[in-house]
Amino acid sequence: MSRIANYPVLVPEKVEVTVKPDEISVKGPLGTLTQKVSQRVKIERIENRLEFKMNENSRQANALSGTVRALVANMVTGVTKGFERRLTLVGVGYRAQAQGDKLNLTLGFSHPVVHQLPKGVKAETPTQTEIVIKGTDKQVVGQVAAEVRRYRSPEPYKGKGVRYTGEQITLKETKKK
Repeated sequence: MSRIANYPVLVPEKVEVTVKPDEISVKGPLGTLTQKVSQRVKIERIENRLEFKMNENSRQANALSGTVRALVANMVTGVTKGFERRLTLVGVGYRAQAQGDKLNLTLGFSHPVVHQLPKGVKAETPTQTEIVIKGTDKQVVGQVAAEVRRYRSPEPYKGKGVRYTGEQITLKETKKK
């Protein structure tokens, strides 16, 4: 069995978990998340923890048991604490501004870029060059951060662009005569 699936997921007191044969739903103070579950994995609730077992003895069931366990652990963390990704804008004149469910970006193009945020994701701009993307679903938060970064990914010579906070950019040396 997957070694990750051997560890149970602890469910805090303020979180409700509903297990159905084909899906799991987690409800907490920050919201509700649901996830489809394969028939090859069985989820058992024992007191305040969830345990994951394989329904059949195959490599796919073994892999899925670990994957489902990781997804459910992220769901429990998401509805209790939430997830966030931080982005930094590097470049002269690069600015960001959050307005409701839209993120306005000035990235050196001839036009401003307006990114529509999906439901359940919020963006904050503590400064003009910082963006904080928050939400309960780890996959959606990461996807939104990747989409914003894709507008102007860091270029290899000066390092200008949108980068994750703490990301190391390896700069290339310019051509010499």
